[in-house]
Amino acid sequence: MSTLASTNALTPNAWEAAYLRFETPDQEIRKFHQRLMQLGAQQWPREGHVVELFCGRGNGLRALAQLDFVNIEGIDLSPALAAQYAGPGKVVVGDCRKLPYADECKDVLIVQGGLHHLPALPGDLEATLADAHRVLKPGGVFCAVEPWLTPFLSLVHTICQNPVARRLSGKLDALATMIDHERQTYEQWLHQPQLVLDLLRKSFVPQRQFLSWGKLYFVGQKI
Repeated sequence: MSTLASTNALTPNAWEAAYLRFETPDQEIRKFHQRLMQLGAQQWPREGHVVELFCGRGNGLRALAQLDFVNIEGIDLSPALAAQYAGPGKVVVGDCRKLPYADECKDVLIVQGGLHHLPALPGDLEATLADAHRVLKPGGVFCAVEPWLTPFLSLVHTICQNPVARRLSGKLDALATMIDHERQTYEQWLHQPQLVLDLLRKSFVPQRQFLSWGKLYFVGQKI
């Protein structure tokens, strides 16, 4: 999970603080480990060059390392979050709309909750997917896990509006705070599902796509 929150008018540091208290690093690593397995990571070559886009504090890379991937990198726009990473691989500060990588040099690109932070749709999503396509090798894999407006997520939104629930649960309050501070980008993402799907499918040939607990899981291949 990561952020382009510095492009928003609302206090980016408040978003980052809420993100850091939403889950402990160990909890986030376990979550990412489970997601990677759902995305099909067991089938990816362990020597492949894997990059997590919008990588935040880099716990997705730690999950990849637990699965024995050895050529791992991350990129995020937030210097504060990137500076927290001290694991295997490396994290650089950069814009995922213009990746600092050569053409056709990566095997797998992963996004876990970054695309919905893009300020402008469809333009920023088109730019991100186009550059992801550029840096992937032929046959390379693009994976995304993003919020999706399912009945479960609608229920979560309703609970987040309850001040008593927020006082009783620090995790819920952190989530509600993140939503408050990314509301413009979050809502524009959630309310344009067909646009998002069309752009994903235009950029990559779908291999797997499913919904689970308010998330879209998309796995596509560069042909």
